[in-house]
Amino acid sequence: MTATLARGEALKDLEIEVGVLIRRVRRVIGERARAVHPDLLPSSYLMLSYVRDHGPLRASAMCAVFEIDKGAISRQVQHLIDLGLVDRAPDPEDGRATLLSVSEEGVRRLEAVAEQRREQLAERLGDWPVEELQEFAVSLRRYNDALGIPADR
Repeated sequence: MTATLARGEALKDLEIEVGVLIRRVRRVIGERARAVHPDLLPSSYLMLSYVRDHGPLRASAMCAVFEIDKGAISRQVQHLIDLGLVDRAPDPEDGRATLLSVSEEGVRRLEAVAEQRREQLAERLGDWPVEELQEFAVSLRRYNDALGIPADR
């Protein structure tokens, strides 16, 4: 097999496995959302996690990250506030704007779900040596960096 054919086959295999990963990630996001709060939408779960990792921030800062308009972001943010998972406070640099941060309850619930997920991963990947886990994380990061945009992080 020529190097070009071998590379094409490898890319095809990668595409298949990434498709499997995407389907599983969608399922897991739904499960995590319900574990945080029974009424939490999967897309709102992703925003909640983003606010935890990057907040406090303005809702408009999420438009580019999630590739959705301000109106959709506003509805999702209001959903998170209504569930008691996100707090809104005046922006000290601009009194007309507000900053979002994850509430204490939101942090508590996210941490509980993350701990449960880490326990599941530890169980399911228990036969993977630490070196393999580290190599996989490095390869996945390299893959994500090659295909992503800075706002993805």
